Amino acid sequence: MNIHEYQAKAILRKFGVPVPDGHVCYNGASAREWAKRLGEGPWVVKAQIHAGGRGKGGGVKLARTPDEVQLIARDMLGMTLRTHQTGPEGKVVHRVLIENGCNIGRELYVSLLVDRATSKVTVMASTEGGMDIEEVAAKTPEKIFMETVDPLAGLTPFQCRKLAFSLGLTGKLLTKTVKLLQSLYTTFIACDCSLLEINPLVVTKEDELLALDAKFGFDDNAMFRHLQIGDMRDFDEEDANEVEASQHDLSYISLNGNIGCLVNGAGLAMATMDIIKHYGGDPANFLDVGGGATIERVTEAFKIILSDKNVKGILVNIFGGIMKCDVIATGVIEAAKQVEIKVPLVVRLEGTNVDQGKRLLKESGLNIVAADGMADGAKKIVQAVAAAT
Repeated sequence: MNIHEYQAKAILRKFGVPVPDGHVCYNGASAREWAKRLGEGPWVVKAQIHAGGRGKGGGVKLARTPDEVQLIARDMLGMTLRTHQTGPEGKVVHRVLIENGCNIGRELYVSLLVDRATSKVTVMASTEGGMDIEEVAAKTPEKIFMETVDPLAGLTPFQCRKLAFSLGLTGKLLTKTVKLLQSLYTTFIACDCSLLEINPLVVTKEDELLALDAKFGFDDNAMFRHLQIGDMRDFDEEDANEVEASQHDLSYISLNGNIGCLVNGAGLAMATMDIIKHYGGDPANFLDVGGGATIERVTEAFKIILSDKNVKGILVNIFGGIMKCDVIATGVIEAAKQVEIKVPLVVRLEGTNVDQGKRLLKESGLNIVAADGMADGAKKIVQAVAAAT
């Protein structure tokens, strides 16, 4: 789960991480009034969307008077902001963050993330703040410094000092950096984060540290422990089908292909997409109905797949372990009747009650193509879609 910058900064503020004073606004008049309350300008008006690169797309602007804040906010609200992360379709701006400006001396980069290679939290820092870390890694990897955190010891003062020295921070800034890094680590662990990125972390000309921008990623499986964070979810920023899928306990991710996939198990779903690509097709989605899917859940899965207008065919690939093949077959039949599947449908069943499942499909009277294996299913759906288009 992701949240907006203003929400991220509210969390950081709670854990003692220094952030600029600011307030989120939903119209120009409110933005003007809040600029006055925040004190003397200049102020920064920042579009709030779940994407980076906002500045390059016109989503971050400087204002020197309250009236200018109002004009900028008015123009920004409702605009479709396009960045390298939103894609050409962009995202509509529904809210803006009004913040006090600051005297930037240096821009740095700091992030914490879960390193899958070590199964530990890694702290990354760089002197190249304000840039995409991927670009820094590709062009100047020597400017990225990392510390792996022992989960028992936590992030130690020694590691913080080492990172601070690598960034060229000494004297009073050294002490402030140690405190800031330890606060970030406390935040990361307490909130069950998968990512916490500060880009840029600025050193002001007054020798203060400020998290000028912040990005959080949370472990969805831990959200039951963080109801207040869960309430920060902005459904307007997410794919409508993915939101609908989450309401039915379905794991769904939209892709750009034309072959819908309905599979049980994440590993099998990945393999299904791979084999579709192998035979020249393009998967339209990742969809895992889970090990204990009900008939109702399977029906909803079909509805979600077919709501994508790019889908020209569907491959159902089920291995019945906990999930019984006859239950899936019944779900496929019910879904086909309810949503009027008009695209080619190929079904591969294997495992528990497979014979009953195949018999149900055969006797349904529906236009369902049976597959004898995963490869056979992939071949048949790719050929069927090619013939239909």
